[in-house]
Amino acid sequence: MATDLIQIDQDHPLPEAIERAAAYLRGGGIVAIPTEALYVLVADPLNLHAVGRVFAAKGREIQRSLPLLVSGTFMAEQLAKDLSTRFYVLARHFWPGPLTMIVPSSAKVPLKVTGNTGRLAVRQSRSRVAHALLDWLDQPLIATSANISGQPTCRSGIDVFGVMDGRLDLILDAGPMAGPGATTVDITEPYWKVIREGAISEKEIGECLKAGA
Repeated sequence: MATDLIQIDQDHPLPEAIERAAAYLRGGGIVAIPTEALYVLVADPLNLHAVGRVFAAKGREIQRSLPLLVSGTFMAEQLAKDLSTRFYVLARHFWPGPLTMIVPSSAKVPLKVTGNTGRLAVRQSRSRVAHALLDWLDQPLIATSANISGQPTCRSGIDVFGVMDGRLDLILDAGPMAGPGATTVDITEPYWKVIREGAISEKEIGECLKAGA
């Protein structure tokens, strides 16, 4: 299967490109899109065939969860349960932006997406391409780094094509992306913990939570 590539403007993606990507996603396909700093693979998390294709495309271990993009706190509430005050404080301060939060998953999300952990990683991106797709489909999207597991994440559409041609259906290429990726913080336990530090520092998160307490 050859992978299609469409050049787009990151800030003003054409509706035709978004519609084409959405058609692939509705059919259980995988699309690579640009976000603030990196390219990610997006797919339908409620379609188990699509979920399996993402794991296969990346060579990803099935016990590892797949992060989700959401359009905001309301969509996150449909996917999670028992959301804490911490979630709302951090979302109000850092969303949309490069902060992924690990929260308890609801039964709506397939266990395979959570890596059989029952916990879910969610983020609202600043990317206009991501926003356009989420609005078009009115549902969350898997958003995992565009790479083969264990290898560097791709920062341009051409890089994605070179590494993953034949593993995906479509790449929306907005040229090179730069900068640190998202920070991931686990807020499921009594004490929050930064799992991966990126664009937002642990200190910033601590100060935000302290101010919002």
